[in-house]
Amino acid sequence: MISAAGKFPTDNHGWAELLPARQVTPALTGSHRVPWVVVGAGLTGLACARRLAQLHPDQEILLLDARRVGAAASGRNSGFVVATSHFPGAVAADQVDNYRRVNRINQAGLELLSQQVLENNIDCQWRREGFYHTAAGDTALGEYKNFLRYLDTLEAEHQTLDRTELQERLGTDLYRAGVHIADGALVQPAALVRGLADSLPANVGLHEQSPVVGIDDGAPLTLRLATAEVKADRVILATNYEATSLGFLNSYIVGSTLAGSFTRVLSSAELEGLGSLGEWGAISLHSGGATLRLTQDHRLSIRNTAEYHGSVLLSDAQLAERQATHRAAFDKRFPQLARVPFEYAWSGVEGISRNGTNFFGRQRDNIYLAGGYNGSGVSRGTAFGTAIADYASGEISHTVSDCLASARAAWMPPRPLLDIAAFFIVRSRFKGVGLDR
Repeated sequence: MISAAGKFPTDNHGWAELLPARQVTPALTGSHRVPWVVVGAGLTGLACARRLAQLHPDQEILLLDARRVGAAASGRNSGFVVATSHFPGAVAADQVDNYRRVNRINQAGLELLSQQVLENNIDCQWRREGFYHTAAGDTALGEYKNFLRYLDTLEAEHQTLDRTELQERLGTDLYRAGVHIADGALVQPAALVRGLADSLPANVGLHEQSPVVGIDDGAPLTLRLATAEVKADRVILATNYEATSLGFLNSYIVGSTLAGSFTRVLSSAELEGLGSLGEWGAISLHSGGATLRLTQDHRLSIRNTAEYHGSVLLSDAQLAERQATHRAAFDKRFPQLARVPFEYAWSGVEGISRNGTNFFGRQRDNIYLAGGYNGSGVSRGTAFGTAIADYASGEISHTVSDCLASARAAWMPPRPLLDIAAFFIVRSRFKGVGLDR
């Protein structure tokens, strides 16, 4: 028997605050017998359920989420759909094949999402025109040189920009160098997840606010919920770092809590002084640096804190404290907008492993798992979710092979040492961050 604590914390902050109210699907009740259950309705779980429905059109698939759709990490990230991942440090000749493997997975997820957004007419501010990687301080400038060698090695289409060119595009003179990656997309993540959930095939039954609190081994497997019991032939876990609450990946994955803020909608005059682009995204080449967005609806967002916080969201009081850091970084970049207030704040939790790997495959008889994306979960989670459906169904694909080739995760000690190790792992990302924070 596998059991879980029944708490799945969330709050009302995030990208969902910018959207109209949505009708939540009912919690699952009663007793059920189904061939398939997918636990977790984030990007991985949604992709998995969609693919299972295609592979098994005559079978019922239950998709269960402990929260409302979009209330967890899939609706709380900064909305970058990555095609080309950034691997910090100098290019390692013996890792080039691995770089290519990870980017094939990214590309597979990006193509799937592009197709699904188009086919289902999902209104999520999708913009596939790439985005920027930027450097302000000395550490990030060193990484900029490494990144260019990496892009050249992979023959990834890109354009380098100096400080003047970046200022003309982004409206800030903070960055001394940057590079625009041609492929990749920007998206309103909560709108994307909602749209994917609302367009699931007819043989997928989505039930929100339905946490699985235990899984009993057997044939069939038995899933226990507060108001329901489900017997299933196969279960796929798409719960990212919260797989540990069901007894999986303990000592291999933890949650890092990030926080950011949105401005109010900018005026026409404010936008005119903000560079030549109507929408853009910028990721710091320092792993602890700020992530910025100018959104289609004319807000600026900034995310520049990350910490180990017990794998949970920040309280309102803690979020207000972090906004002081957001404000200082925002004003440093956009002094011309220093009087523009923040209107919303948010926090979110990303699943990270000690060595930056992902998790994919069979965990035990008829239980499969995909997750752990270290901050690159929009494209990669979509690809992993689709591939785990194929793998559990006995299908073979290039993406399945690429996902199975993920490196083994490095072990982390059990609690309370895990908490200490996680604290230092997360804090280390800010070493030398300087101006890029």
